[in-house]
Amino acid sequence: MLTLPVVVNVGVLVLLIGILYWFQVKKVSFSVRVFAGLGLGILFGLGLLAVYGQGATAIRESLPWINLVGTGYVRLLQMVVVPLVFISIVAAFTRLELTQNIGKISVWILAILVGTTAIAAAVGIGATALFGLEAVQIEAGDAEIARGERLEDTFGSIQSQRYADRILELLPANPFLDFTGARRTSTIAVVIFAAFVGLAYLSLNRRDEEAAETFRKLVDALYGVVMGIVRIVIRLTPYGVMAIMTRVAATSDYQAIWQLGKFVIASYVALLVVFGIHLLLQALVGLNPVAYLKKTFPVLSFAFTSRSSAATLPLTVRTQTDELGVSRGIANFAGSFGLSIGQNGCAGVYPAMLAVMIAPTVGIDPFTPGFILTVIAVVAASSFGVAGVGGGATYAAILVLSVLDLPIALAGLLISVEPLIDMGRTAVNVSGSMTAGVLTARATGQLDADLYLGPSTGIGVGTHV
Repeated sequence: MLTLPVVVNVGVLVLLIGILYWFQVKKVSFSVRVFAGLGLGILFGLGLLAVYGQGATAIRESLPWINLVGTGYVRLLQMVVVPLVFISIVAAFTRLELTQNIGKISVWILAILVGTTAIAAAVGIGATALFGLEAVQIEAGDAEIARGERLEDTFGSIQSQRYADRILELLPANPFLDFTGARRTSTIAVVIFAAFVGLAYLSLNRRDEEAAETFRKLVDALYGVVMGIVRIVIRLTPYGVMAIMTRVAATSDYQAIWQLGKFVIASYVALLVVFGIHLLLQALVGLNPVAYLKKTFPVLSFAFTSRSSAATLPLTVRTQTDELGVSRGIANFAGSFGLSIGQNGCAGVYPAMLAVMIAPTVGIDPFTPGFILTVIAVVAASSFGVAGVGGGATYAAILVLSVLDLPIALAGLLISVEPLIDMGRTAVNVSGSMTAGVLTARATGQLDADLYLGPSTGIGVGTHV
């Protein structure tokens, strides 16, 4: 029902969209427009909260229109994820960007993703110790208790799944099913299928050059079309960020955030340290971390607001290839693997913090060397198969806590601040996958250092997107 307050709110939303469009017409840079969208969204959301109050009917009835812009943009990005991953990897083979070194590239990417996740776990443990966090400090309300019961039910379905089975899930039994994104590991399965198609092309090229040339032209044409779709969708990023941030600011439970402020601050301190480690790794291989920070800001902003590594994938890949100088094949492998393997925020920092917080409730000293090393090892090993969408951190936490034989239900205590922390976790996840791409490209000699250090091109879609 369109009441007067809803009409006014929608009118303000349209006005903000108009402001962002005016920036675009005036050729304001893409990064500035993303930042403007972020700021306008925060101001609009807080304004709605100030005028109507927490949980007001006017806000609830306005959300569908706000989501039309924000969630609509996320769905458009999700629309191009699988086509982008598949055609980009196949094109990397047809253009001879991935040939004999595919095994080396995969090993480098996986080693960096899992290695940085182990480091992230250590950082999470350190932050928990620094702030003196324990699960007994958190009061459990009805929502937290209900969440804990649901986690116990989820644990029952995960407990019987062996580690080898989780790795087996990565393989594509039915690639057409995975093209629909039906499984948690569908994106990696599509990557593996694309690699097989690429290897088959190389074999065909040796036996029948004419047929291989026909296939190559088809792939080039499809690649051009998919990239055109990606460019169109990416132009909408400032509008999507603005709408998503409006929803977050208008619907967050600030009272719960205040009550759990110590945990929120500790989480963000840990995430910032992990991000700083990403920048340090760039510096250690002779690259300018400031250039990395400037060029990845738009994609990290969207990851922060959307809380979805999967939806961010098109931006992640384009940022690596067109801003950071990473080859297409490595960018797609790093971005796709990073969706379900070695997520530094969701599968690294968060489960480690929960494990250390919960351990004292069952009489375990969490700061003994043996327990710390066990947590780091379990976190790293359990980081395979974590979904790159909302809820991935909870899945990772259940895996880690179950292996350590710690109470699962206590993970439900943080439900009220989960969305706020998940924003930072997702941004760190995305940064981790891009760092893996950059470091792998550097190690294999497939990084264009001049492009990395050069001026921003607006995520590969023109200086003024």
